[in-house]
Amino acid sequence: MRLSIIGIVFAGLLAVSGAGIAAEKKTDAAHIQKAVGEHLAMAEAHVGAAKCLQAGNAETQCHEQLEKDCKGLGIGKYCGMKHKH
Repeated sequence: MRLSIIGIVFAGLLAVSGAGIAAEKKTDAAHIQKAVGEHLAMAEAHVGAAKCLQAGNAETQCHEQLEKDCKGLGIGKYCGMKHKH
């Protein structure tokens, strides 16, 4: 009797963990898509800053725009990227 109860519990745990793995894969795909979008948005903000500097604009002006473009995207004012300067 005891072995059959353990078997039932074990089978239940396997079923629950299998469902959890399937849900995790869907969550991972959604998380990856979100991360891709965020990285692309950050990259666009940095390309914009590079083009701003390349056009001869003041660094402070370009950084102000970068800060606006990065708001809510990454860590820090400049999307989490930090240079030597």
